[in-house]
Amino acid sequence: MNLVAWLIVASEIGFWVLIILGLVTRYILKRKKLGLLFLALTPVIDLILLIATSVDLYRGATATAAHALAAIYIGVSIAFGKSMIQWADIRFQYYITKQGQKPTRRYGLDYAKHYFKSWGQHVLAYIIGAGFLAGLIFLIKDSARTEVLAGFIKVWTIVLGIDFAISISYFLSPKKAKE
Repeated sequence: MNLVAWLIVASEIGFWVLIILGLVTRYILKRKKLGLLFLALTPVIDLILLIATSVDLYRGATATAAHALAAIYIGVSIAFGKSMIQWADIRFQYYITKQGQKPTRRYGLDYAKHYFKSWGQHVLAYIIGAGFLAGLIFLIKDSARTEVLAGFIKVWTIVLGIDFAISISYFLSPKKAKE
């Protein structure tokens, strides 16, 4: 596994470590500002990964799946980061500190709307990640070195279309509560 692949793994671990540190500091240690600082540092991880990936390719590396996944990770992290932190915050408050409201399950039209909003976040992740991939392809100007990146854009475009079809399906056939 190359350096960029290890950085992706470290970034994901770092992301969740910062969230847990932020929530523990905020709710258990009662240091709200320090907890907020930890939560606010999560984009720094994306910046480090972005710089490392760009420098690696700039220095002449041939793009690999790890480079493409780094761009996807950055797009997803930026687009879904706030909602993932909110998701963790709600569950931490309820299950760990025994405060706050119990997380609710969504069904029917409410679920369909929520999933469609999530698809909108997927579009934003795609714009960011695919834009980063396209930017790397443009800057490197060597199709032999960036072939993998172009391939990932094509596959991600298909995945985005499938996700759209799934999101529409929940309006046509709403998710029902289990009995």
